[in-house]
Amino acid sequence: MLSYQHIYHAGNLADVQKHALLAWTLRYLTQKDKPISYIETHSGRGLYQLDAAEAVRTGEAQAGILRAQREGWFGPDHPMSDVLRRVQASHGALAYPGSPLIAAHELREHDSLHFAELHPREYAALELATSAFGAKTYPQDGFELAQSLLPPTPRRGMMLIDPSYEVKADYERLPKLIAKLHRKWNVGIIALWYPVLTDGRHKPMLAALKAQGFPKAFCHEVRFPPAREGHRMVGSGMFFLNAPFGIEDEAARLTTLFQKL
Repeated sequence: MLSYQHIYHAGNLADVQKHALLAWTLRYLTQKDKPISYIETHSGRGLYQLDAAEAVRTGEAQAGILRAQREGWFGPDHPMSDVLRRVQASHGALAYPGSPLIAAHELREHDSLHFAELHPREYAALELATSAFGAKTYPQDGFELAQSLLPPTPRRGMMLIDPSYEVKADYERLPKLIAKLHRKWNVGIIALWYPVLTDGRHKPMLAALKAQGFPKAFCHEVRFPPAREGHRMVGSGMFFLNAPFGIEDEAARLTTLFQKL
């Protein structure tokens, strides 16, 4: 499916949760000097302007990252604050980094970056946004890329799987795919983002993932008010394999913040 464009939802509350945990994990991984691989299956354009007509139209960023910044959700030492400062210094006060730019800013010259994006316009923007970081971009299906790259070199690292879920079959497909990816790359951190919808369609997928008995599995969900009347997304979830030590503390901190919404 090629209709989804994240600009309408960039910086929403789901992004706040997902990107906070992503930035925290990458900072954890880069504490050691050893190189890492970072792979992303559904990258989007990488850089968003929150005053773009599409973002203003939904108002989701106002209720998301802009509120989080006003209320000081991320202290000056949090990696998310660091990335936001650098991106906004280069691209303007209302620039917002998607996960590719968060990774590009957190990682180092000896690390490897791999980004897949199938939508032609989003891919062109992704290439432009990440060209200065030596990233490899792929205009192909992210699930296919994930399987073809594993195990990566270097073997240490992380994969983010972040589909739009426009294809409902993804919910059934993902547990089997992630099990296959883990068999190929048993040392890698694999993180899956999923929406929490009013109809609970994520629940069988989550149950299937938990039934696999993955090592160091960790799941974090937050709830929030719908973006507008009738909007079906009321929360956001992240499921980790080989979850990094200490991520539970960052997740608990986020839970407390979301509970105050």
